[in-house]
Amino acid sequence: MKVAVVGATGLVGSKMLQVLAERNFPVTELLPVASEKSVGKEVSFRDKKYKVISIADAIAAKPDVAIFSAGGSTSLEAAPKFAAAGITVIDNSSAWRMDPTKKLIVPEINADALTKDDKIIANPNCSTIQMVVALNPLHKKYRIKRIVVSTYQSVTGTGVKAVDQMFGERKKELNSGESNYPMAYKYPIDLNVIPQIDVFLDNGYTKEEMKMVNETKKIMRDDSIRVTATTVRIPVVGGHSESVNVEFDQDFNLDEVKQLLGKAPGVVVADDPANAIYPMPKDAHEKDEVFVGRLRRDETQPNTLNMWIVSDNLRKGAATNAVQIAEYLLEKELF
Repeated sequence: MKVAVVGATGLVGSKMLQVLAERNFPVTELLPVASEKSVGKEVSFRDKKYKVISIADAIAAKPDVAIFSAGGSTSLEAAPKFAAAGITVIDNSSAWRMDPTKKLIVPEINADALTKDDKIIANPNCSTIQMVVALNPLHKKYRIKRIVVSTYQSVTGTGVKAVDQMFGERKKELNSGESNYPMAYKYPIDLNVIPQIDVFLDNGYTKEEMKMVNETKKIMRDDSIRVTATTVRIPVVGGHSESVNVEFDQDFNLDEVKQLLGKAPGVVVADDPANAIYPMPKDAHEKDEVFVGRLRRDETQPNTLNMWIVSDNLRKGAATNAVQIAEYLLEKELF
């Protein structure tokens, strides 16, 4: 297949190239695409060098699929142009997620909704993806009424600038001297926690929090699920963690919960408190699975479970999910 990766020089775009190679996606021709200032630069893919081309040149080359990770404004402008040329777009930005005419896809949950007519397919927010992958098998069995989630999100969710800020602050702290670094956040992130991801809305929640609320309902195809979120940035390089409190319609058995999660596609149960085994970001690094642990009853109300969910935000939270969508389209001959 002829594959374009739009935003190929960025943090997620680079990860997409890595994941395409690792999963042996049948790329017969790669078209790395980036902004005009990056045209002519080189990226590596399967031990070969490829020159970055412009969006216009990529459309003219007529790839079978274009995987986007270039920001919302670029996606809003460029994705329809690719789609108009008959090219299937899988978009990692927030641009199309809540568009009622576009599908928001996590392959383990709702890939069956896709058809040949879907030319712009939205990839969900990283923090939403890992939560719904873990919750979907439980929703099928017990039916979710309400979710309370607090996230602990790594700096790679912001990008390279945030990683540079954190290590710049750390270097300055260790050396007790000056260190020049960009400021991705308004406040220091090293040795700190920032309870703001994205901008605040009129209701006092951030855009990231409302993404989790709205995307969860759309992916799980159930508007009755009530979701409330608090999203937080922490000084970790990669891997998002979430504390999730979920109330069900029906009661559950903890052993059965573990069995359901253990059999669920894309989920790994790491839950052995006696031996201090639970998911941590370092364990999820460069892995595609969603890790679940700290499974226990909420003793303050009936039918309610507490759980801890961890995943690599650049992989399952972004690149891997997008590539899995492409794999499904290929398998079902939907290109």
